[in-house]
Amino acid sequence: MSTTRRQLDTTELEDRVKRMYQEVALQPEREFHFETGRELAERLGYSAAELDRIPAAAIESFAGVGYFLDLAAIEPGEAVLDLGSGSGTDSFLAALAAGEDGSVVGVDMTDEQLAKARLLAADAGFRNVEFHRGYIEDPPVDAEGFDCVISNGVINLSPDKPAVFAAVARALRPGGRLALADIVTNEQLPEGVTCDASLWAACIGGAMQRDVYREAIRAAGLEIETWRENPDYRFLSERADNAVRKYGVRSVSLTARRPERRD
Repeated sequence: MSTTRRQLDTTELEDRVKRMYQEVALQPEREFHFETGRELAERLGYSAAELDRIPAAAIESFAGVGYFLDLAAIEPGEAVLDLGSGSGTDSFLAALAAGEDGSVVGVDMTDEQLAKARLLAADAGFRNVEFHRGYIEDPPVDAEGFDCVISNGVINLSPDKPAVFAAVARALRPGGRLALADIVTNEQLPEGVTCDASLWAACIGGAMQRDVYREAIRAAGLEIETWRENPDYRFLSERADNAVRKYGVRSVSLTARRPERRD
């Protein structure tokens, strides 16, 4: 009997993720494994009044998995980093909270998402937001440059989650915080799922078992403060729904903090 372990083709994964989120940016009305748009955002907990203040076209391409901005508690004047910023929904909302004296940097690897977010920021007059091409494992930002790092439904797509959390810890100032929503599982996914690039791109195949996910955050030197489940998030396709039922795939929101320096 063969004992050869299958491995995820990370090149194929990146290509599939880029193609999927290219479609989310350019054709958000299409059907995906997951929901998109304003109805999803409001059901997850986003305020209709706040959504009315940002570009509608950004919300059309919203593909987040939970609400966490209440946990982020962004204050005027703060610097915020959005990992996997997409078409900008969370970045624009963070910019409103940070105000004119604050700043937001969004990082994404999909050119079409970046182009859309940049155009919307310019057209809507968001002067405190910038969008940069990059990878969430190694974002092109200065160390200790941010009060808050946010991310929505993206870290599960990374084949190197410990690198992502290490990058978060580097980007945060001492005392800074991470606030995110992401997909985790109750049970460890089998090899047939974790090596399937199409299921990774659908936000399922890369989902970490929740205890392993928490440990990856702690290993980066961050202290988890809040952990809550998002029961209103759901997948759409039968294949995705089967994984949800079998392995306990679910959405969570959390906060974690980089400790203050001890002199």
